Amino acid sequence: MKQLSTLTFLLFTGLIFAQDQVPPDTDLRIYDIINAVSADSIKADVTKLVGFGTRNTFSDTVSDTRGIGAARRWIKSDFEKTSSACSNCLDVFYQKDLVTTDMGQRVPHDAYVVNVVAMQKGTKYPNRYIIMSGDIDSRASNTMDFETDAPGANDNASGMAGTLEAARVLSKYKFENSILYVGLSGEEQGLYGGAGLAAYAKEKGWEIIGIFNNDMIGNIKGVDGYVSNRDFRIFSEPVPPTETEKERKARRFYGGEVDGISRQLARYVHGNVEKYMPEMNPMMIYRLDRFGRGGHHRPFNDLGYAGIRIMEAHENYTQQHQDVRTENGIAYGDVLEHVNFPYAAKLTAVNSINLASIAWAPPAPETVEIGGIVEASAKLKWSMVNGAVGYKIYWRDTTSPTWDHSRYLTETEMTLEGVVIDNFFFGVAAVGANGHESVVRFPNAIMR
Repeated sequence: MKQLSTLTFLLFTGLIFAQDQVPPDTDLRIYDIINAVSADSIKADVTKLVGFGTRNTFSDTVSDTRGIGAARRWIKSDFEKTSSACSNCLDVFYQKDLVTTDMGQRVPHDAYVVNVVAMQKGTKYPNRYIIMSGDIDSRASNTMDFETDAPGANDNASGMAGTLEAARVLSKYKFENSILYVGLSGEEQGLYGGAGLAAYAKEKGWEIIGIFNNDMIGNIKGVDGYVSNRDFRIFSEPVPPTETEKERKARRFYGGEVDGISRQLARYVHGNVEKYMPEMNPMMIYRLDRFGRGGHHRPFNDLGYAGIRIMEAHENYTQQHQDVRTENGIAYGDVLEHVNFPYAAKLTAVNSINLASIAWAPPAPETVEIGGIVEASAKLKWSMVNGAVGYKIYWRDTTSPTWDHSRYLTETEMTLEGVVIDNFFFGVAAVGANGHESVVRFPNAIMR
């Protein structure tokens, strides 16, 4: 009897030990981040940006009170203020490129397109970056008109203010990966700021985990009259434009048409929001951007980086790219009173919790192999990740937009008995000791 009690004790304590090895499923710091985002701070920042009159990329750069120059200097000073409050935890600098009249029809004169960057270095993976961006510039009805007032309250002072607020909130924490908070210019003229920063990142050899492009996060009443302060959209392209012919041919036989790196980043945001902010309704849009239009994540996509656009779900086109005026009883213009600041704060929180989760997570496995042809099981094997305490295998129906099933384990290979490979798609994420996961890696090799 005593021997049985000892065995029972060993089994019981062993079970507890095994359970202790499973990382926590919830990080309470995420709720603190959500609660720290201030609608009042975002309102103050949007008001300040609107006060510069116009922020057209080719507007005044000398004045301290009007134009793109004054706006970007104020943004830089605000990032520096945030840095001072966290013992200089942010490296704040300008990144610029010259654009000339021969580069496009929307360039009225030669000028520097200047981005403002605030870099929060990671403690373990300092060369891995997750990015949040907003746009500094605004425009009137005629994008070549750089003198007329163009307040750009929602497009895109809201996204820029959200980026400033995310920096204030997250600068109070330490992260394993680096975070970039960025104000991009030249968006309305042809995505020049994003193109410049993406090329700069490539030149510097930065490992870009992904970019969250925030372009209009403050409107809740659509032009069709629909009102919602819960819905928002996540735009993502299906596969990178840089994929090789070999990769394209492999997709025909193995699948993956909707499983590119940007789509996985979108799924990550969707899943994290459903977990920590279930009151919000994230809508995954299977498209690079709005129909026939573009945003500053695209230049990153063009170079093979993951990138998504996070924005309001219900747009009002009378308030975009319009001179401020009243015509036929309709008030046109992107003015302050149309921005819903509590909603902008919610979308800023969406960004902030995902920046934090990714920045606290280990890298994704470099290689994920899959096999199981003509078997009643799926086999997966992946490369070990330094810093990971375990891994999660994810799978879903081939028509499902989200990862719906998962299994945690500490090994680097697994056979899912009874899960027929033909009926599902699969992926693997690395898990840190704090429970935060990498973005899912879709299989990129066939098990031989």
